[in-house]
Amino acid sequence: MTETTEKAILAGGCFWGMQDLIRKRPGVLDTRVGYTGGDVPNATYRNHGTHAEAIEIVYDPEKLSYRDLLEFFFQVHDPTTKNRQGNDVGLSYRSAIFYTDEQQRRVAEDTITDVDASGLWPGKVVTEVSPAGPFWEAEPEHQDYLERNPGGYTCHFVRPEWKLPRRGESAD
Repeated sequence: MTETTEKAILAGGCFWGMQDLIRKRPGVLDTRVGYTGGDVPNATYRNHGTHAEAIEIVYDPEKLSYRDLLEFFFQVHDPTTKNRQGNDVGLSYRSAIFYTDEQQRRVAEDTITDVDASGLWPGKVVTEVSPAGPFWEAEPEHQDYLERNPGGYTCHFVRPEWKLPRRGESAD
């Protein structure tokens, strides 16, 4: 990364839907989908072991804060379903934040506390917070999938009424 960009790595189910929504956020400069957080080197779609399907996001922190990115992440996927999003079930589809430094870890844990306190989801957040490790870029056919296949499957969507209050603020 440069002095003017930062990187975030998030997993919230099928990487296609996450990429399609996150890439449209102001301040997002680049995205790529891949596999991380698992046990297989050189992971591929056919062989990714315990890795999660994830998205690597390069963004401009002057235009988009890490906190705001995480709030959007929690808005577009259900962080209370363990190893599942929509019809996708399994460890690959878990909710996870892979932090790149201690500040990201603190912001992630604080945001999860706020999500739990908000009552916006019916259960407790099961999103794992782990240090970032190797990120294995997915095959070309998985990159930008929903741009190339606009009618393709996704279980992610923007919940327009979902606004995360911070502890001590009213939900209204």
